[in-house]
Amino acid sequence: MATLDSAGTMSRGGEGILDREHTVAKAGFNRWLVPPAALCIHLCIGMAYGFSVFWLPLSRAIGITASKACPDMSLVQELFTTSCDWKVASLGWMYTLFFVLLGVSAAIWGGWLERVGPRKAGVVAACCWGGGLLLGALGIYIHQLWLLWLGSGVIGGVGLGLGYISPVSTLVKWFPDRRGMATGMAIMGFGGGAMIGAPLANLLINYFKTSTDVGVWQTFATMGVIYFVFMTIGAFAYRVSPAGWQPDGWTPPSEKKSMISEHHVHLDNAHKTPQFWLIWWVLCLNVSAGIGVIGMASPMLQEIFAGKLIGLPNLTFGQLSADQKVAIAGIAAGFAGLLSLFNIGGRFFWASLSDHIGRKATYYCFFLIGIALYALAPTFATMGSKLLFVGAFCIILSMYGGGFATVPAYLADMFGTQFVGAIHGRLLTAWSTAGIIGPVVVNYIREFQLQAGVPRDQLYNTTMYILCAMLIAGLICNFLIKPVDHKWHMSADEVARLQAAGAKREAAVQHGSFGIGKGGLDVKAALFWAFVGVPLAWGVWKTLESAIKIF
Repeated sequence: MATLDSAGTMSRGGEGILDREHTVAKAGFNRWLVPPAALCIHLCIGMAYGFSVFWLPLSRAIGITASKACPDMSLVQELFTTSCDWKVASLGWMYTLFFVLLGVSAAIWGGWLERVGPRKAGVVAACCWGGGLLLGALGIYIHQLWLLWLGSGVIGGVGLGLGYISPVSTLVKWFPDRRGMATGMAIMGFGGGAMIGAPLANLLINYFKTSTDVGVWQTFATMGVIYFVFMTIGAFAYRVSPAGWQPDGWTPPSEKKSMISEHHVHLDNAHKTPQFWLIWWVLCLNVSAGIGVIGMASPMLQEIFAGKLIGLPNLTFGQLSADQKVAIAGIAAGFAGLLSLFNIGGRFFWASLSDHIGRKATYYCFFLIGIALYALAPTFATMGSKLLFVGAFCIILSMYGGGFATVPAYLADMFGTQFVGAIHGRLLTAWSTAGIIGPVVVNYIREFQLQAGVPRDQLYNTTMYILCAMLIAGLICNFLIKPVDHKWHMSADEVARLQAAGAKREAAVQHGSFGIGKGGLDVKAALFWAFVGVPLAWGVWKTLESAIKIF
């Protein structure tokens, strides 16, 4: 029976298996088991980036060999039709649902996650993401677009938000000595999810398709079950560090030298500080520049280099035959895959580097290098150098991914670790905003340039200079970030009361005692890393197979 203790908190005779108190690490626990647990979840929800693999088969789900189009049908009619195929543009709204719901759900339920712990949040994320795919499969089976949007887009989007932020607070507390590296290891999984999921989806579609079925609803259902299992394994593998735990022999860096605060800011106050909104704009502007390029990577390479991609340097895009356009489209798909690979690698590289040079200096790198590369991109295109052009955008995308992976550590430095997961959740509304700004800037400027008669190989020059301006604004925001004013810091008594109310038995474990958090890859940790590493390596291999065709 539940009772109220003297602190006014709810207590029970025994904890539920999903409760935060049940996940406190015991003697002998190895902190290196936590990052692969986070990867189990992030590699699954990262498939959100790879959903475009479903659009073409779904656009002919009724016609099978060709789309059964109804040109005069409105979007509202399209939501409920059972006799006409869906438009690719209508299916593409799934991306908007994904990333808007990701930011909104992370902001709304971030505080709840901090209270209940990562395991319960991870299980709810698994139910939403896996269950959303199953509901989406039903929507495809009965051909109801509204149900596909509701299942995969809305419910799945909530799973994205909760799954994305579930490990953040836990990791920064387990790795106070390597905050950037720890969050980078986990968040790189979100970038890598599509590398595994997209080729897996292709394999499943080809396995399930028949002369009367495109094989997508079966693929949704299969992947929903697979993802639910993997995410649940990750959620149950989460362990939280005992209150006040620190690695043996670790000394917190000087606050004056490192801009790493020893204090905590309450969730209710973080958004009242200028630092929160400056970091919000830093992330938003960095992501806006990168996400616009991701969405247009394939057509950009095709239109700029055209015949050069297939050894016909004198042919512009408009002069290519249908077969030649098919050939360069396949090469451009390799470019998109290569960008994904650098997106992933950048999440680990830049976040790890930030542990050595600081978060502010890392963002200076993003903006200064990014400005130079965006400004030079039109020159590389004019030179006809595929190597320089592709290399520039690979570096840009590494910094796009690096921005995501570095920002949780930046927030922990500024606001402390007590509420960092929830604060990060609220900050992700910057991602939702960037998901609108970036594609709109790139897509609409491209259309305007086309209508103005600009040659296709010069369509993106103006866009690159506008993206430079965005990065200059981000550079200024980053320059203005200073340590949080002391008036926003929680007192030591407030922090102690919060920690004691959350888990009484955590307080009994002293710093570094009983071998908790011990380092190194023991057998158990090595096996868990292999469990997530093997599918990730397979995804990298498939991406490289496709990317090598560019050159």
